Amino acid sequence: MKVLVVGGGGREHAIIKLLKKNERITELFAAPGNGGISCETECVQIKATDIQAMTEFAVQNKIDYVVVAPDDPLALGMVDAMEEKGIRCFGPNKAAARIESSKVFSKGLMKKYGIPTAAFETFSDSKKALDYIKSYSGSFPVVIKADGLALGKGVIIAENKDEALSAINTVMLEKKFGASGSNIVIEEFLTGPEVTVLAFTDGKTVTPMVSSMDHKRAFDNNTGPNTGGMGVIAPNPHYTNEIAEACEKTIFLPTIYAMEKEGCPFKGCLYFGLILTPCGPMVIEYNCRFGDPETQAILLLLETDLFDIMEAVTDGRLDTVDIRWKSAHSACVVLVSGGYPAAYKTGFAIDGLDTDGKIKNGEAVVYHAGTEYKGGSFFTCGGRVLGVTACAPSLDIALEKAYKAAGTIRFDGAHYRKDIGRY
Repeated sequence: MKVLVVGGGGREHAIIKLLKKNERITELFAAPGNGGISCETECVQIKATDIQAMTEFAVQNKIDYVVVAPDDPLALGMVDAMEEKGIRCFGPNKAAARIESSKVFSKGLMKKYGIPTAAFETFSDSKKALDYIKSYSGSFPVVIKADGLALGKGVIIAENKDEALSAINTVMLEKKFGASGSNIVIEEFLTGPEVTVLAFTDGKTVTPMVSSMDHKRAFDNNTGPNTGGMGVIAPNPHYTNEIAEACEKTIFLPTIYAMEKEGCPFKGCLYFGLILTPCGPMVIEYNCRFGDPETQAILLLLETDLFDIMEAVTDGRLDTVDIRWKSAHSACVVLVSGGYPAAYKTGFAIDGLDTDGKIKNGEAVVYHAGTEYKGGSFFTCGGRVLGVTACAPSLDIALEKAYKAAGTIRFDGAHYRKDIGRY
């Protein structure tokens, strides 16, 4: 069977490592891939968002199955395009991907079907949004979100009215996030521990994966700007069995039901961004795909064959698969370029990896995100460069292994948080 994985980050590297274990897959491609992925399988230089070129490649090379991993191609309808050519896919179609690509859609869905989330208002008119804040008598901070995809940066926490007004101007008038800011959501600020739960779903059955805790802030002690993710631990210590049961009843199953009722059943990996408030668990956001870097930590704990699960999702028979997980903990430490998430330089040689892009001491798995492979060496080519990940019977040992391995990798400007798992 020929399989194509769309994407080129750490998430895709983690997926590819597991797909390689399936003996039914005879040829495996990644597009566009990265330096580390190129050591695992053949990379094809097609942009993840180039639906036409990607579809043509799949047809010409008689690809049997496509895993569409990133949000942008899902939102643009890559699954629809592949399925029109008779190619089976893992991932939601364009209509279902709106659960991430439009916050106005997802918030409206939660309101309509009684799924717990922050109180909110939506706006397509900047003047009405500004007037709403000017007359707002509620408490601050408030959260202002661009409606569409914005590389994880379209969320602004405003501490007061002036900051809220400035945020609306930035998003709606200055178009910092382009068309994604044409509509916005203004919602209450919730407090409590945050939890990420990824779930496999075939549109009828939903099977949660191991929970995780992401670390978004760039610097230690949860300071600095928000990033795409500086590290992850799994499982999340705040996510008890009791809370998991409550989430299944009030969030997971109602969401799958709501999507089906709206005529856009969700098939793929559905990301639940949750917050455990004093009033119970609530949804902060949905993503229509595997999270990054959550995937790196979570899939390291998966025992069941990933491709078998993916096919069951596509075929609508997820309820027939026994998905098993290691009784262990995992930790991922992300090495980033100096200056990330703001301006940063790339092209620096990476020391500490062998010729296959792996860690030399073998204590951890290295997932490549922003790397390229040239002349027998690896170089940085992105903000998030590597995800150094380890699992162990305890979280402390997993963290120790991950940090020991991370400390052996060097490149100019390399930075990583020293307190993953402590906040």
